[in-house]
Amino acid sequence: MTASTETGWVDPRDELEVVVLLANGRLAGRTFASRAEAEAWARPDEGEQVLEINGVCGCDR
Repeated sequence: MTASTETGWVDPRDELEVVVLLANGRLAGRTFASRAEAEAWARPDEGEQVLEINGVCGCDR
C-alpha cells in the first residue's frame, strides 16, 4: 500500500463534478449525481451543454 492509499488522499485534479452550462453562459443552479442524470436534464436543442469540471480548485470556472 502506498502512503496516499493509506490516508485516503485523492488527487484534487481527479475530483470532477458534472454540471450543465446553460445557453446564457451560466451554470445550472443544481447538482447532478451522474453525467447521465445531467444529460437527461439538459436541453441541448436550446444550447445547453453537459460538462465535467474540477469543483475542488475551481480552476476551470
